Amino acid sequence: MAAYSLSQLAEEDVRRLYRYGIEKFGLIQADSYFDGLFARFDAIAESPALYPKVDHIRPGYRRSVYGVHSIYYRAAGTAVEIMRVLGREDPDTLM
Repeated sequence: MAAYSLSQLAEEDVRRLYRYGIEKFGLIQADSYFDGLFARFDAIAESPALYPKVDHIRPGYRRSVYGVHSIYYRAAGTAVEIMRVLGREDPDTLM
């Protein structure tokens, strides 16, 4: 299995969306969404070129949409770094 890392901002995004999920939808649904999100991180690490480039947002970045969130990441060689996990936020102001 390929590896990935989360930037500090991505870690904060994941914690924030998990807390929101618990408050809004309950623990079971939040856990399910959280598990799926991390499964998507694994899929990104396995095939980073599968998802489209978003150079108009940040050069070298790609985006994968999971549920209502966009996962922004960059890949260099075998290294994949998840940079942000954003919902309706404007990525230009948050990256």
